[in-house]
Amino acid sequence: MDLLADLTHAQRQRLAFIDFSLQYFGQISRQDLIAKFATGLAASTRDLACYRELAPKNMQLIHQTKRYHRCDKFAPLFDHDPEVILHGLANGFGDGLSHPVQPSDVCIDAVQLIHPDPNIIAGIMRAIQQQQAIEVTYVSVSSGLTTRELVPHTLVNNGQRWHVRCFDRKHQVFTDFVVTRITSVRLSSSEPFDHELPSQDLGWQKWVELVLIPHPSLTHPEAIELDYKMVDGKLIQHSRAALAGYLLRQWSVDCSVKHQIAKGVCQLALENLSVLDEIEHLTIVPGAKSR
Repeated sequence: MDLLADLTHAQRQRLAFIDFSLQYFGQISRQDLIAKFATGLAASTRDLACYRELAPKNMQLIHQTKRYHRCDKFAPLFDHDPEVILHGLANGFGDGLSHPVQPSDVCIDAVQLIHPDPNIIAGIMRAIQQQQAIEVTYVSVSSGLTTRELVPHTLVNNGQRWHVRCFDRKHQVFTDFVVTRITSVRLSSSEPFDHELPSQDLGWQKWVELVLIPHPSLTHPEAIELDYKMVDGKLIQHSRAALAGYLLRQWSVDCSVKHQIAKGVCQLALENLSVLDEIEHLTIVPGAKSR
């Protein structure tokens, strides 16, 4: 790929954005390039022509939409690091030229043990962007390898791993699937029905208020108040009902009656326990089973 190596950094960045958009969104237009890089029409046309020269089987122009669409034989020109891409997408940023961040000797982040497959992420993202149903092969702890038809609408990081929020046609419910347990993704032959769209996902559309307090067993709760910048000894956190269970588990929030979890296990407690009736995934919430 000598031609790619000879390009300037700015040119590679624009080509990487084309590559990224095709891989994760399924399409790209000249206006997308203009909006992203503030280039002119002629420059964006040259960039797309250059990309086609480098990868003639990656995209085709659909004249009705005036957009270039991803071809079935697409092979990415750039390595898109999945962690960088996912965090970039979550924060509204992604230029395609993604490289793993060089680790610092003086600032150490948490160790990541789980790393999603970029091809799986890309397949799910394209389906989300184009509002399409997908057929996946999925390996679950209880059922092993199965084939499922899903209508995805959001990728979610629960603090430990990435999930896809979707409508599961097998059980006719909105639920979450662990992305790293999906081994293949392909488009379904059927379009999503109205009841499978995110507007009908009640757990996703509903917001709940979590009132977090220092665990009553602590001798010096003021330390926890400082950690979480509490006001009057409380931290008010708003969350989608579908995600609240993950938040409570991630931060080890004691949700048992009278906050009975042993001292030292939890530093936070949930004050408004009645909210548990409104959230999902209670089996993973610390102490929720004791209610």
